[in-house]
Amino acid sequence: MTARTPDSADSPDSPDSAALYGLHNLPYGVASADGAEPRPVTRLGDEVVEIAALVGDLAPLFEQPSLDAFLAAGRPTWDDARARLASALADGVPAGLGRSLDEVRMHLPFTVADYVDFYASEHHATNLGRLFRPDGEALMPNWKHLPVGYTGRAASVVASGTDVVRPCGQRRPPGAEAPTFGPSTRLDIEAEIGFVVGTGNAMGRAIDIADVDDHLFGVVLLNDWSARDIQAWEYVPLGPHLGKSFATTISPWIVPMAALRAARVDVPGQDPVLPYLAMERPWGLDIELEVEWNGEVVSRPPYATTYWSPAQMLAHLTVNGAPTRSGDLFASGTVSGPERHQRGAFIELTWGGAEPVEVAGEQRTFLEDDDEVVLRATAPGPGGTRLGFGEARGRVVPAIDPPPSARAAAHPAPHATDRTLQETS
Repeated sequence: MTARTPDSADSPDSPDSAALYGLHNLPYGVASADGAEPRPVTRLGDEVVEIAALVGDLAPLFEQPSLDAFLAAGRPTWDDARARLASALADGVPAGLGRSLDEVRMHLPFTVADYVDFYASEHHATNLGRLFRPDGEALMPNWKHLPVGYTGRAASVVASGTDVVRPCGQRRPPGAEAPTFGPSTRLDIEAEIGFVVGTGNAMGRAIDIADVDDHLFGVVLLNDWSARDIQAWEYVPLGPHLGKSFATTISPWIVPMAALRAARVDVPGQDPVLPYLAMERPWGLDIELEVEWNGEVVSRPPYATTYWSPAQMLAHLTVNGAPTRSGDLFASGTVSGPERHQRGAFIELTWGGAEPVEVAGEQRTFLEDDDEVVLRATAPGPGGTRLGFGEARGRVVPAIDPPPSARAAAHPAPHATDRTLQETS
């Protein structure tokens, strides 16, 4: 995978930039310019500025090519740094310190330690259940008792602007008895919210749900690219593998949890849960996503409708004693609302390929080579303001040649519109 362009991803985002990226936001990213080493930056309007120049004796945490050390420093340091940034930028970016967003290259802002993907949207899970089990219950019996999830692949989490190579693998065409090998023909997206863990927990020690705020650092936009045909053949009985592990795109800006206090909302009514998941006020976030396909907005998923709280996801992730580390990333799973135009995956938006959507004058179901998908989002800030999250942008490029041992078995598969589907986040 190669990064096509600097992430002027959400490139000078227009007149809204000053409003979406003011002192109430101050997201964290990593940028480089003029061949210099990448360094942690923040953003004010359409200007980026190196953090080390603004935070006094905290500068050593930011004089390195990632946010890793800062994430590991813990909440008191996160709060201190945010206060120093707000003070230093109160009158705008100091002369000589800022660069225009379109002059810099954005990078993956932290080292992804581990990656877990959940399945937290009831609307999404219900829609897929109806697709897969039209005569049965839409939700599996465990769904409202625990946040369902699976462990993904940290090494294939990439920064916005990175090309996505069409994956190859086994897939069994409709009506066939045996699988064939070749490029996926049912390539899909999943519009999600990703959560970045700042400080982790030791092995054998779970994170108490009351302490989640001390561990969660911030939020990114996340597209968990999915090869539905590969996944359909492989996922029973152990779940997704090659159909999901080839690429996950995240936005280059981490919006800190401290900036999202005004965006907290109650999750939709929950059934009673076991004590380790119980919260006095299970909270979600009022984040409004937007899915753009080849320049056309095709969906607006509302994260506020998501059933499980991020706090419940992190508590569940560690309740068995599994450790987390600075830079762990966990995601919501596909975000979908109750209406068709709020569905966050194309398998769902097109009802398994049976109901195409119009994109740039064409009837489309799944992704073709050279298609580009961009996720954007906004959320409420203090005093009626709104926050921006940047973009998670990726373009599909053709599959690479299979290894010599696989070429004899490689066959192109027809574009499928059958309902050989699979349940996924």
